[in-house]
Amino acid sequence: MRIAVDGMGGDYAPIEIVKGCVDAISFIQGDIDIIGNESLIQAELEKYKYDKNRIQVIHASEVITNEDKPVRAVRSKKDSSIVIGMERVREKKNDVFISAGNTGAIMTAALLILGRIQEIDRPVIASPFLGKEGPTLLVDAGANAECKPRNLVEFGMMGNIYMEKVLCFDNPKVALVNIGEEEGKGTKTIQAAHKIMKQTQRNFVGNIEARDLLQGKADILVCDGFIGNIILKYSEGIVDFAIHLIKEKLKESILAKIGIVFLMGKMKEIIKEVDYSEYGGAPILGVKGAVVKMHGSSKAKAVKNAIIRAIPYVENNVVEIIHDEVNELQKIAEGIIEKDSFLQEMNEEGKKIQ
Repeated sequence: MRIAVDGMGGDYAPIEIVKGCVDAISFIQGDIDIIGNESLIQAELEKYKYDKNRIQVIHASEVITNEDKPVRAVRSKKDSSIVIGMERVREKKNDVFISAGNTGAIMTAALLILGRIQEIDRPVIASPFLGKEGPTLLVDAGANAECKPRNLVEFGMMGNIYMEKVLCFDNPKVALVNIGEEEGKGTKTIQAAHKIMKQTQRNFVGNIEARDLLQGKADILVCDGFIGNIILKYSEGIVDFAIHLIKEKLKESILAKIGIVFLMGKMKEIIKEVDYSEYGGAPILGVKGAVVKMHGSSKAKAVKNAIIRAIPYVENNVVEIIHDEVNELQKIAEGIIEKDSFLQEMNEEGKKIQ
């Protein structure tokens, strides 16, 4: 297996990207191609001892920055690390592409270069998300601000496959993020998606409210990208604030300072459980190739874990399984829609959303 990593994407590239690649080598069987400015990346690689045959540098003379307009950048910066990485996956030179770069550019490049899986209407960012019973999967985490019912249905199906094949969850529970648990709650889009998912989605547990997202009531949280990105960013802020608050409180007295010595081990366990870098990155599901989007502030630990989790993503044929299952899902969904006037109305409304 050959893994392509964007050496120029993210806030700490190429320093932390290179370190993460070197750290990952001892945990995987495959090889790594780091794409980016060859001189900068080689200078970083020279700091480490590793098997020189297992990490190669693919030169890219251009970089797509966060300030660039995604579509224009992908079309004009043909020699950028993101474009080259996607093309190498399309050409089967690499099995997966991993990047912490411009999210819009990664999504655009995936769509324009790899293309959507047949019958998938919208690709989705599936982000591992902290939870009481372990990691949950948030789909969509920011790719699609406006969705049709069929998009939410497809998100649930794709998230289910990834959760089972990569995160090793047996029969994960799937829920729609909503303002109430009752079937009639929420927008018409959510109500329509609920009707379809109730009859098509394995282990569908219905609607879930925001206060229950971390309680382990569902393993896969389905919503549009607008809501999903707010949930993701807010949760990151809450974690950072909570850690800061605990540290400040522990400074307030001698007893607290003594107590921290005994609590240090548990504190480290808690911080590890809520640390997004433990999960590495978020796959972009629904395109004809394996792509992983890392957090823009990813450091070496997150890079290493993204590479490690990319192995089962490829080896367990997630892309191929999505292709096979979506065809069956669409056939069943069409039969359900034909029998329900409300779903027929929403289906017509959905055609107006591009």
